[in-house]
Amino acid sequence: MTTEVKPEVLIVGAGIGGLLLGALLERANVPFTIFERTSSVKPLGSALMIGSNLLPLFEQLGIDEEFISIGKPTMDCSIARQKGDGAVHQTTVSFQPHLGFTGYKSYIVSRPMFYDLLLKQIPPHKIHFSKRVLSIVENDEKVTIQTADNGLYEGDIVVGADGAYSAVRQRMYEGLKQEGKLPKSDQEELPFHCTCLVGQTTVVDLEDFPEVKNDMSPFFNTMGEDSPYTVSSKAAEEQRFRESDNSEWGPLAAQAMCDETRHFPLPIGNKKRTMGDIYDWTPKTQISKVMLEEKVFQTWYSGRKVLLGDACHKLDPSGAHGAVTSMHDAIALANLIYALPANTNKAIEKSFAEYQKERIPHVMESFKNSQDLALFMDRGFAGALAMFVMQKMPQWLWALALKKMIVNRPTAGFLKPIAPKGTVPAARSPSTEKARAVYIQRLAAKAAAAAMNDPSVV
Repeated sequence: MTTEVKPEVLIVGAGIGGLLLGALLERANVPFTIFERTSSVKPLGSALMIGSNLLPLFEQLGIDEEFISIGKPTMDCSIARQKGDGAVHQTTVSFQPHLGFTGYKSYIVSRPMFYDLLLKQIPPHKIHFSKRVLSIVENDEKVTIQTADNGLYEGDIVVGADGAYSAVRQRMYEGLKQEGKLPKSDQEELPFHCTCLVGQTTVVDLEDFPEVKNDMSPFFNTMGEDSPYTVSSKAAEEQRFRESDNSEWGPLAAQAMCDETRHFPLPIGNKKRTMGDIYDWTPKTQISKVMLEEKVFQTWYSGRKVLLGDACHKLDPSGAHGAVTSMHDAIALANLIYALPANTNKAIEKSFAEYQKERIPHVMESFKNSQDLALFMDRGFAGALAMFVMQKMPQWLWALALKKMIVNRPTAGFLKPIAPKGTVPAARSPSTEKARAVYIQRLAAKAAAAAMNDPSVV
């Protein structure tokens, strides 16, 4: 009979990636605790784009129907450029083939509502707020974190899901640097490339925005002509680790950026409106100015410590990859923790190495896509050329590009499998296969044990 190994997992960070990992470990019956540095998480930003790359997992978790109820099907992206006081449509990027390829639509969902959906999957006693991690001490058998309120918590694994300015990564890298094991690139600061103003309005009158009534309503992106601004109806990111008294990123800075961009024209609606109207419909607490950086770190784990999401790869949110890659990390990590053969340092590090090996190619692909998008939005010759290519691209070539985008659809190997849909099969996921094999072994062992204890079974 196989022995079930159940490591105690300490998850630092209650963002989307940390919550999904907790939800998966809860279903896998693996003990865990989540520690969040803030008193409550405020998921900054506007919305997320989620589709076939995660909906099969949501079906496994039984949250797919609720997710669909809070989302809106979105199969097109309308791109325009500012022209004087208005905007000129450039092209429409269609994602409608996704449905035939995968059997799933893509949805835009409010980030706060999606966050609350994930939070409901976590038993309240397993998540602790106002727990800022100060130190991490590791030995041959356990790892202990110390929090700012003098709390000490012991476990087998520490997962750093605490964002781009991860405390877990900082502690981990300090030790590796002292040992001379930290690559030079991992010692460099996150490269800053732009700031972003994000938010979410109160409910608006759909009669004023007939485009939103469309069952396959597109999202809209308008690129500035001579100004350093671009507006998108769906671009979100959370700023998870900034000093609250930093004036550059506080409410006053957000208001100043609003004042600078109030004149920016809206490409939608049946009246002539500007971003100023949007700002007026948005509570001040829902508007945030955030710093956007991009970097993929080389070192994702050390000993019993491992990183997830923005802590190990920070992607530009306009490419709609950041939150999805974070959740894909959580799926792979949950699968490998479930299949862990022992709680030893050697076994844990081996699983972490498998985790990074599986995830890094997909992350680098997303990173490249984000950089390609930046080229597409360039105002110079490169941007004009990219726009021309997109406008003239034949449908068969675009279909090939879409297929490449949707093959990564990982699921939990320890939950009931979902029947394949669509015409394009999902790519192989080693962590899912490994967890599935262990899951089948454990089911067989339990069935055999039940048969031995049941005298009616011959």
